[in-house]
Amino acid sequence: MLNKVLVANRGEIAVRIVRACRDLGIGSVVAYSEADRNTLAVRLADESICIGPAAPSKSYLHPPALISAALITGCDAVHPGYGFLSENPYFAEACAQCNLVFIGPEPEPIRLMGDKSIGRQTMNAAGVPTVPGSEGELSSIDEAISLAREIGYPVLLKPSAGGGGRGMRVARDESELQRAYPTARAEAEGAFGRGDLILEKYLPSVRHVEIQVLADHHGNAIHLGERDCSSQRRHQKIIEEAPSPIVNAELRAKMGEDAVRGIQAIGYRNAGTLEFLMDEQGNYYFIEMNTRIQVEHPVTELITGIDLVKWQLLVASGERLTLEQKDVRIRGHAVECRINAEDPERDFLPSVGEIELFVPPGGPGVRVDTHLYSGYKLPGSYDSLMAKIITWGDDRNEALDRMRRALNECILEGSVKSTIPFQLALIDDPAFRSGNISIHYVGEFMQKWKEREAVVA
Repeated sequence: MLNKVLVANRGEIAVRIVRACRDLGIGSVVAYSEADRNTLAVRLADESICIGPAAPSKSYLHPPALISAALITGCDAVHPGYGFLSENPYFAEACAQCNLVFIGPEPEPIRLMGDKSIGRQTMNAAGVPTVPGSEGELSSIDEAISLAREIGYPVLLKPSAGGGGRGMRVARDESELQRAYPTARAEAEGAFGRGDLILEKYLPSVRHVEIQVLADHHGNAIHLGERDCSSQRRHQKIIEEAPSPIVNAELRAKMGEDAVRGIQAIGYRNAGTLEFLMDEQGNYYFIEMNTRIQVEHPVTELITGIDLVKWQLLVASGERLTLEQKDVRIRGHAVECRINAEDPERDFLPSVGEIELFVPPGGPGVRVDTHLYSGYKLPGSYDSLMAKIITWGDDRNEALDRMRRALNECILEGSVKSTIPFQLALIDDPAFRSGNISIHYVGEFMQKWKEREAVVA
């Protein structure tokens, strides 16, 4: 078993990791920037250590500072959480070279899946369905035009490296593709340091469905069902749920088998997620893999009863999975709302300031993952995620009803705006309640919501 873990992250995921360590009797050391000196994770951890100034490039994205912090405090492992260096193969290699266990997969699977072009080829070779498109990175605009003519418009240009929607462009005809290509390359270069692009058939009405996987170092691998993340704005998820309203047991088993076959093909270990697009006919296509724990992991934990972060620590310790696929049972329904420090009335403009009073919701079927407390000052240097409210119910309607209660109960006073008013409206919208939505639903709903809010004002 691991002895002491450096938590190389911040916010709610740092708190989550500290708690998992404590449940297993593992010591925790939180690495914090100067801006996070008073964060909840620092207060809860066994130890803490400052790794630099607020700028991520000089703290949470600075491998020498993190590795030095781990060695100075006597850690034998590093948990990267999500974001920052969690999917950086060079950081994973550096940890290994310093005899630190990286709580995640080996560097090579991270490297393979970190490049969308290579990841696509790898999964295609393993028999996992992929969206029709380029087999590798595009060499020129001429190649893009030729391929688009072959697979038909509309098409989607995507950066080979990176994610989050940056650098993605839809082209509905050849002239639009010619205009979009240099713009997408420039944005990809600016965001990820590489302008390489791939081209895929654009699927206009699809859902975003992902499969959670877990594998150990002894050849055992399982899936924990799916999550539906179709409620997203500009490729940023707002509400996630599990199971998906449109996935039945037969389809779940098929997608899960494909996902497990895919991770076995790359020698994957620890927790990870394969993301798919699913059309109205139930056809699904692999788009990318997240080689880390995900923000939305709690919905899977609530419907399976399996502690994913705990299993990350156990797998990294060399323990065998004690679960077989037949042991994974889906019970009820779970929904997660990401409570961000953003003003939905001002196009989700980031909001900073002091949380004068914070009282999280509670009661049956409610879980809150957060780093907030009354009097906490939100720094402006990081992601806007303040809390995750997760509700469980015997069925989807009960989970959504409990979410409405939880959002209404949440007391968040101060100068900081939040996404709660928008999410309350979203979960009561008939289209969302029906479960029959696509990844474009939130954008369409947002326009109607803004018009209604303007009338009320």
